[in-house]
Amino acid sequence: MPRDGEPKRDGGGGARNVLGLPLVACSHDPLTGWLRDGCCNTEPRDVGLHTVCAVMTERFLAFSKASGNDLSTPRPEYGFPGLVAGDRWCLCAARWQEALEAGEAPRVVLAATHEATLAVCTLEALKAHAHDVA
Repeated sequence: MPRDGEPKRDGGGGARNVLGLPLVACSHDPLTGWLRDGCCNTEPRDVGLHTVCAVMTERFLAFSKASGNDLSTPRPEYGFPGLVAGDRWCLCAARWQEALEAGEAPRVVLAATHEATLAVCTLEALKAHAHDVA
């Protein structure tokens, strides 16, 4: 299994990140992604567009919980450990945009953020919140 920040080695379908480069893993611990493959990949059933690789903060987790999406409480029945500050997670692009507009957007790992995100968020905004250096 690749470590976080490394390209998938299992032929990830040629997915690209917002920089136009091959998409790299977001997190394997906790395991994230719509497909639970560690990457912010997407496919037609992913209507939430879980494509933004974000680094969780206490402020964002509180914002998300107050907005109706509790990401910090473990849900073992779904295999969800609950997130803590510092965890990387594939967020819905619209949720990240909502957090941006509220001044609560978490940092983004550009190399692990799927290019489909650009249908909802601008590259300029993503770069302004980059966790990594592009």
